Amino acid sequence: MELAVLKHNGEETGRKVTLSEDIFGVEPNDHAIYLDVKQFLANQRQGTHKSKERNEIAGSTKKIKKQKGTGGARAGSIKSPVFRGGGRIFGPRPRNYSFKLNKKLKQVARKSALTYKVRENSLMILENVSFDSPKTKDYIAFLNGLSMTDKKTLLVLPEDNKNVYLSSRNLPKAKVVSVNDVNTYELLNADNLMLCEGSVSMLETLLLK
Repeated sequence: MELAVLKHNGEETGRKVTLSEDIFGVEPNDHAIYLDVKQFLANQRQGTHKSKERNEIAGSTKKIKKQKGTGGARAGSIKSPVFRGGGRIFGPRPRNYSFKLNKKLKQVARKSALTYKVRENSLMILENVSFDSPKTKDYIAFLNGLSMTDKKTLLVLPEDNKNVYLSSRNLPKAKVVSVNDVNTYELLNADNLMLCEGSVSMLETLLLK
């Protein structure tokens, strides 16, 4: 499978890049995608939620009323969950939501996501992108040239580029990552995937290990 390499204004450069069928043409595994996205979103959770249970509430330990003869239910503590201001029953406790996935499964998920992008014609190959200084207007002009201003985009760079990353950071629909940080969730979340020419071979090396 071959795709033309585009300039930053959307015109063809005359060069073409061959995409590996083992990465961009596999049979998608939807369950692998589900698990990888689930893990990504779970890892975003802080898990610092906490409510006070009855043993943590500040309050009197005196028995509220006598055990028998009141005609009502027996009650021993004002901190009981059945009273206003009492502790919470089975409230949230701090916990870690992360879970382990095998490396091979995560590779299958990313290959499946890349295959979907190719099938949807949502993948383009660009000349390598670099800016002299971090300026949001430069990145907006870059997106304008590709008619991508109103779409959610993911730009994959061959290596970290601070100027490009900072230029895009203030745009809510634009995301820039390096090849090593590509993940299934962001691949699927973007309307259009833009791979730099130099990142294609690195991506193939990474996913064919």
